[in-house]
Amino acid sequence: MSEPAPANGFDVVVVGSLNLDLVVRTQRLPGPGETVSGSDYQEFPGGKGLNQAVAAARAGALVAFVGAVGDDDAGRRLRDVVRAEGIDERWLLTVTGAPTGRALIAVDDNAENSIVVVPGANGHLVWPDVAPPEGKAVLAQLEVPVGTVDDALTAARAVGSTTILNPAPAVELPDSTIATASLIVPNEHEADVIGGIGHLFASGVGAVVTTLGAQGACIHSGGQSTTQTPFQVIPVDTTGAGDAFCGYLAARLAVGDDLSTSVRWASAAGALATTIAGAVPSLPREDAVRSMIDRT
Repeated sequence: MSEPAPANGFDVVVVGSLNLDLVVRTQRLPGPGETVSGSDYQEFPGGKGLNQAVAAARAGALVAFVGAVGDDDAGRRLRDVVRAEGIDERWLLTVTGAPTGRALIAVDDNAENSIVVVPGANGHLVWPDVAPPEGKAVLAQLEVPVGTVDDALTAARAVGSTTILNPAPAVELPDSTIATASLIVPNEHEADVIGGIGHLFASGVGAVVTTLGAQGACIHSGGQSTTQTPFQVIPVDTTGAGDAFCGYLAARLAVGDDLSTSVRWASAAGALATTIAGAVPSLPREDAVRSMIDRT
């Protein structure tokens, strides 16, 4: 067995959630107070943190994960996924007395989804204050406490890491937290909730990449905005597409690609992720993404 990487030897460090996704297929999503029939039920490993860590690992990055699971069967299943993907689990905590996180996901015939997340152990995550992992890029989301994200990105910036925040699910953030991010990656709704593109730059963010779903992505940097044309696919399930985007973006930035090139890789990965059901199962490997880019 090879020796574990040193704590400062990673390409990407992901700080985030792990959930067991409980997924039901339905013809259409229910409205308020409405019951609809489901046609299929499956369980998948998920959580924005786990999805993004797996995406970065499948992109070829050396990845460490900072997260928390419960002392239960779901937590053990998710830890097995981390190990199987070659992700360093030394900073993956087991929280006694809290269940592993769950996501309740409905997916309709148009591949749109509706998600309810129960944080469980994710809500107890803290940034390690002794020998934390260091990476060329540190990537966080908001399914764990905002204070933990703040601590992680502040520590990462202090050692020169590129800090990436995916502000999902969207919540209002203090300017001090926004300022810890070198790069913020929201969708259009999330960008509005956290104050808009202008506010993000005024708070000290270096660049913003807005994901636009089937319309591609937009890069805001250096006073200019440029559009990444979408890759054309036939979607099956959009769950995990944004996480594939973020994981690949972090991995490509970590190997030294510029922002435009990294976004192109991320967009291809996000598109491919919509073609397979489930979050972690849909996350593409590097050769598949490279092939899509070469064909386009």
